[in-house]
Amino acid sequence: MCVLIAAALVLSCAANPEPEKEQTDGVYTNPVARMSLPDPTVMMDNGVFYLYATEDIRNVPIMCSPDLVNWKKCGTVFSDAARPDFVEGGGIWAPDVNRIGPGQYVLYYSMSVWGGIQTCGIGVAVADNPVGPWEDKGKMFISKEIGVTNSIDPCYFEEDGKKYLFWGSFNGIYAVELSDDALSVKEGAEPLKVAGSAYEGTYIHKRGKYYYMFASTGACCNGFNSTYKTVVGRSTSLFGPYVNRKGEKMLDNRHEILISGDYDYIGTGHNAEIVTDKAGTDWILYHAYCRDHSDRARTLMLDKVLWDGEDWPLVNKGTPTPFGAKPVF
Repeated sequence: MCVLIAAALVLSCAANPEPEKEQTDGVYTNPVARMSLPDPTVMMDNGVFYLYATEDIRNVPIMCSPDLVNWKKCGTVFSDAARPDFVEGGGIWAPDVNRIGPGQYVLYYSMSVWGGIQTCGIGVAVADNPVGPWEDKGKMFISKEIGVTNSIDPCYFEEDGKKYLFWGSFNGIYAVELSDDALSVKEGAEPLKVAGSAYEGTYIHKRGKYYYMFASTGACCNGFNSTYKTVVGRSTSLFGPYVNRKGEKMLDNRHEILISGDYDYIGTGHNAEIVTDKAGTDWILYHAYCRDHSDRARTLMLDKVLWDGEDWPLVNKGTPTPFGAKPVF
């Protein structure tokens, strides 16, 4: 009986990708959202989770959830009339949402055309509410201005009152200090390379004495031929060196693999922020192709993060979990 139930849950991604069906019992199934939500970023505000993603849903979707499992669309960041345009014909990719200061929400985003590695760049928008209205503040920088090829995939980190942006895609991961309002690069600040050319989709997480650099490597967007996976390294310093278990550096493209694809879920990468539930359990959102999904969208996945005796993160057995107990909120 248990085997039959498990098989049914694994195959659930095949059925009716939209509309989303509410998961009301104590178990969730992956993907938790069957619509296309690549490169997610998430935050909680007043008991509600807000998720933003690369704009396969035009103008950057805003998704809402009470529990990380049941998601509904509650708006878009931009409109056609108020859409960023600093890259001609550019798409808006890989946003990163943050609450910075009292009552200010800041969304960093990438703008690029496929292959435009010198003309792509990072912009920023602000709001006083997670669902907006969002005010675009425009370009922060583009690749050829800041000297970092393929300047996409922003990640904000704040420490000791200083604000930093991490970013980059397969040409090195870089960090730079931001201005006090976090809306521009600090005057005189220079980019610092912190990881090698194997990575994109960076996220920095602080736990205990360690900073963890989560990133993605491989081919993101080739459907069932994608090789994307989520990897991690750690450091006792925000700026590295980030290393794997053997002490080998991410600057040399060495890392630990956190989540790889399997037969059912392919291209497991570009994770969002780690969220801790009321039971103290950590959770991670990321995207993957579901083999039985009819339109081959990069759907939204949820997995529990465990920490081993040496304080390294683990997910399942290194592959996605088809189903499990829901987070506690």
